Amino acid sequence: MKNIELPRKVLVGEDAVYEVDEVVAELDLQGKPLILCDEKTGEIAGETVAVEVNGEVTIAEDVTDKTLDELKEKVKRDNAQYVVGVGGGKILDASKIISFESKLPLISVPTSASHDGIASPQASLKRDRPLSVGVHCPLGVICDTKIIAKAPRRLLASGCADAISNYTAVLDWKLAHDEKGEYYGDYAAALSSMSAEIVMNKAQDIYDDISVLVEALISSGVAIGIAGSSRPCSGSEHMFSHTLDIICEEPALHGEQCGVGAIVMAYLHDAEWRRIRNALKKCKAPTNAKDLRIGEDLIVEALVKAHEVRERHTILRAGITEGKARQAAEESGVI
Repeated sequence: MKNIELPRKVLVGEDAVYEVDEVVAELDLQGKPLILCDEKTGEIAGETVAVEVNGEVTIAEDVTDKTLDELKEKVKRDNAQYVVGVGGGKILDASKIISFESKLPLISVPTSASHDGIASPQASLKRDRPLSVGVHCPLGVICDTKIIAKAPRRLLASGCADAISNYTAVLDWKLAHDEKGEYYGDYAAALSSMSAEIVMNKAQDIYDDISVLVEALISSGVAIGIAGSSRPCSGSEHMFSHTLDIICEEPALHGEQCGVGAIVMAYLHDAEWRRIRNALKKCKAPTNAKDLRIGEDLIVEALVKAHEVRERHTILRAGITEGKARQAAEESGVI
């Protein structure tokens, strides 16, 4: 039996942050909230949220296991009844983990759109190696497009790349179904693919209406909720990115690495890798090692080791040789 988790309320638009109180009332959330943000996102939106729900912000700069334990203790001490995460990926991931382990509902208020974690039932932990954990999806998602549009362009380009990388994730999922008999959900796959297609088709003008990107990333999260796993949005391109996180002293942004990974993986699938590369260029996202500021040898190493990062059948199968990895990276223009 599959458990499908979806947000109950999604609000996207200018000045949406000023309607947090209405969303809280509509979702029948009562009592004191834990409002989590960092210094910057507190200034951008956290303080506004605090006024709207008559609460106060809790600042978390460095999200570690110790920080998470301290925040969970604060939830108990303050008798918080729900969690509001205000910020980017790290803050939203921390908010998901705290709400999940404290058995409290979560409202997600992203201040940027750098990846598809806005509405997904997944959270990432940075330890010795990257770890994705299953959590509950946010009960409410509030995306103020006026705030998100002001985020650094690099973060938004990373979000575009993460959405576009759904293309190869779905190819890998279908491959696993065909070769290993793995469950494949047509609806979740179609929703994920549609998110990638819309961003690729709108790439030239994607920043003229940031709601297009925001809705694509939300749809990606919904696809994960419907599938009951990250399969629709995470394949070999994400394994490549996770491997770079492990072997690089200074990795690039998650979405940036996934976008570059999608180029190579589409090449290996004999799919539309040039189209992916062109869309990434239009979004001003990285398309090669130089753009990522990562050495070519590290790119090849990541391609060779990517299959080891998790047990997930993809186009990499049991791994590819260094020669094949270098050839794929060279011929796709990644190195």
